[in-house]
Amino acid sequence: MTDLQTRPAVAAPAPGGPRPGALLTLILAGQLMAVLDIAIVNVAVPTIRADLRATGAALQLVVAGYTIAYAVLLITGARLGARYGYARLFRYGLAGFTAASLACGLAPGTEALIGFRVLQGVGAAVMVPQVMSLIQRTFTGPARVRALGLYSAVLAGGMAAGQVLGGLLVSADLFGAGWRPVFLVNVPLGVALLLAGRRLLPAAPGDPGRRFDVPGLVVLALALGLLVVPLVLGHELGWPAWGWVMLAGSGVLFAVFAVVEWRIAARGGQPLIPARVLRSPGLLPAAGAVFLVMAGFAGFMFAFALHQQAGLGHSALKAGLLSAPVAVGFGVSSLHWQRLPARLHRALPVLALALVAPAYLATGWLLRDGGPVDLVAELVLTGLGLAAGCAYSPLFGRALARVDPADAADAGGVVVTLVQLGQVVGVAVLGTVFLGRVRFPATAAASGHALWTAAAVIAGALVLAALSALAGTRNREKVN
Repeated sequence: MTDLQTRPAVAAPAPGGPRPGALLTLILAGQLMAVLDIAIVNVAVPTIRADLRATGAALQLVVAGYTIAYAVLLITGARLGARYGYARLFRYGLAGFTAASLACGLAPGTEALIGFRVLQGVGAAVMVPQVMSLIQRTFTGPARVRALGLYSAVLAGGMAAGQVLGGLLVSADLFGAGWRPVFLVNVPLGVALLLAGRRLLPAAPGDPGRRFDVPGLVVLALALGLLVVPLVLGHELGWPAWGWVMLAGSGVLFAVFAVVEWRIAARGGQPLIPARVLRSPGLLPAAGAVFLVMAGFAGFMFAFALHQQAGLGHSALKAGLLSAPVAVGFGVSSLHWQRLPARLHRALPVLALALVAPAYLATGWLLRDGGPVDLVAELVLTGLGLAAGCAYSPLFGRALARVDPADAADAGGVVVTLVQLGQVVGVAVLGTVFLGRVRFPATAAASGHALWTAAAVIAGALVLAALSALAGTRNREKVN
């Protein structure tokens, strides 16, 4: 049996209440918008540079402002949802994200665009944690397994879809608007979801008695900010001294956060992340493995896109299409891994990771001399995506399987934050490894060798992920 199949299936909705399938479609559409906006803007950067005469640093902030605000405020968004209601905060976050997208599309200059991108990230940080909380509250048993599989598919597919959609929109130059449609496309979709949400989102109140841990919120936000900002901007700015100071400061503040949380709990208060959440069976090993899987996946997608566009001379659209097999494979296996024989389910993450690591190595080896992304490489990439999804989706479910429903928001916020940080760290670290081995303009062979180096680093990280997943499996066997 799977980790979650010992629970009963989701109960039928109350008469006149929201249908679980329609609700899931709604909230995952909001999640997809947030994921798309991480990748879709990268494609539009050259056009933004030409149109707004933006500097390199300003363009980096256009791309990174969203990610920084998103990553730093995710746990805060989860706590807001627990207090004021997940459905209400989903609507507020979606409305803010949609309004900020409109403002980005109409931005008159670079400074305004940077500011609106940060507001987009704030809206996403308020909206996204409610997706996981609503899944945890609405679905149980096999229904939750499938819902989490769809959630994983959205995360993976959004990366490739963002590149493809961005390439299409920029190439089409709709109404002579250039880069602006990559933001404006969110507006009609956001409005449609807001209208549908009035009927489909449950009218579940929050917990007004849930107090805010203001010191914890402030310290954690500062710690995450000090971590994320230099990781996102470091390579572009040549890793200045202030970046290393910020990274060291983040470590200090994470330690301060642990002390603050312990003291609040000792006084009988309500810490931002209750210790019982982190003690939930299997959460930390599974979440650690998920972090490494997403770091490797996001880092590879970033390096692979650079290799294709800067090394092989592919257009953004072609690069996105050639990247699609790995994302499609990831999404398909995330949805259907539970159809594998039940005897494999417990060990599946470790087995899958044992395949993913050599698949990254094989991809790097095939492309190391700057050759074309041929059918053999595409088949290996598809297998890589399939194996990665068979690791990620069960690990994600395992991290949250034994969390008390009352702690769903906090646990979901922790895991989703680790997923987002995994993407940020993966792009930052693997981007640095890749760009440290090649300086563009460069030959296809030089770019291919840099990709091979990055793939080798990812394979090493996936070995660590397999060890973490194995530790979690053994801990579960002891508990059982």
